[in-house]
Amino acid sequence: MARAMTSDLPMRQPSGAAVARPARISALAAGFRADKRRQTVISIALIGPLVAFIVFAFVLPLATMLFYAINNPEVRNALPKTLVALETWDGHSALPSSAYDALVADIKSDVPPNVLAEAGRRMNYEITGFRSLLAKTVRTVRNAPVQPAEQQLVSIDAQWSDPSYWRVIKRNASPLTAFYLLSAVDLRPGEDGGVTVAPADERLFISTLLRTLTISACVTLICVLLAYPIANAIVSIGGRFSAIMLACVLLPFWTSLLVRTSAWIVILQKEGIVNRALQAVGLTDAPLELIFNRTGLYIAMVHILLPFMVLPLISVMKGISPSYVKASLSLGAGPVTTFLRVYLPLTLPGVGAGCLLTFIISAGYYVTPTLVGGASDQMLSYFIAFYANTTINWGMSAALGVLLLSCILALYAIVGRIVGIDRIMGME
Repeated sequence: MARAMTSDLPMRQPSGAAVARPARISALAAGFRADKRRQTVISIALIGPLVAFIVFAFVLPLATMLFYAINNPEVRNALPKTLVALETWDGHSALPSSAYDALVADIKSDVPPNVLAEAGRRMNYEITGFRSLLAKTVRTVRNAPVQPAEQQLVSIDAQWSDPSYWRVIKRNASPLTAFYLLSAVDLRPGEDGGVTVAPADERLFISTLLRTLTISACVTLICVLLAYPIANAIVSIGGRFSAIMLACVLLPFWTSLLVRTSAWIVILQKEGIVNRALQAVGLTDAPLELIFNRTGLYIAMVHILLPFMVLPLISVMKGISPSYVKASLSLGAGPVTTFLRVYLPLTLPGVGAGCLLTFIISAGYYVTPTLVGGASDQMLSYFIAFYANTTINWGMSAALGVLLLSCILALYAIVGRIVGIDRIMGME
């Protein structure tokens, strides 16, 4: 009976407010999403200039350097017919006569002289004298009457009968080459297509790289030993004296690199302030050799790079609570144990960041080793600048840059593995 009465009652309809509530929620959600999209667009617009700067000032130059390290267009542009004629030659059998005909045809074609000169310079990197050989051949062939190509080339210079010169031409048929990268590690392409070690008198870059890494490591170590107590004193003392100490540390930033380097030449020379002071107090009888050698180089580079070690240490040490050290001492640990097991581990992010900055900047130094160091103290950056500016060999310069960059990335990975990249970046 009750069930029947209930079924006869009209069904209750939802109120207008109940119907409008989901619509309001949807509108609020849509507004929230629109606001979030607007904030995202604003954020992207704000960092847009930074991204553009990184792309144009870092990514593109780096990509260009990597490209030049393997780019090899010179021979393809100058001798296209010769490369086609050499495609079926294995490099060891008798040279086909069509190769001589193709070379003469390339020389007599409308290829600009500067393109042929660039090809000669490129092949001269592999065989000394190839540039002059090609230049002499171009002058003679273009002015000589028509005659059999092989006879003409051999009469110009008997070296054209040597297969090694033709193997160099054939090896440069590809638009990309590993020659520069191999040369950067004192290797050479082999006659059989493999890789061989460069002759002893041409092995230069591995020893220079080791010297660069050694100098950078020594400078970094000296900076750590000097910067750690200085940073600790600046953080601990506080007040005006701390500000004075920090200003003295930052003083090298206020003068140009060339001025700082030149000042050390004046100070450390035989008649400089240091030698005169040592002789005045009777510590030395004759002037010491403090400049144009490794000693002067270390002194100048440590002075210039010390702030890059001090500043990261100060920023980390300021965030360490003194209560940690007090707690360790109150629990019975000695000063040495407290330093090694409590304070030093907490400062490792600053040590890692400072070491990375100091080592990377030191490894790329060019002006200071050139002015202050001796002939045996030149670093890899000197040869990078030499090939880029003096010999205009951008491929070799780029390959040496890739070699140095690879070492820096390996160091970054090692330090990140030991200390932790998140801790160095202050993200942890």
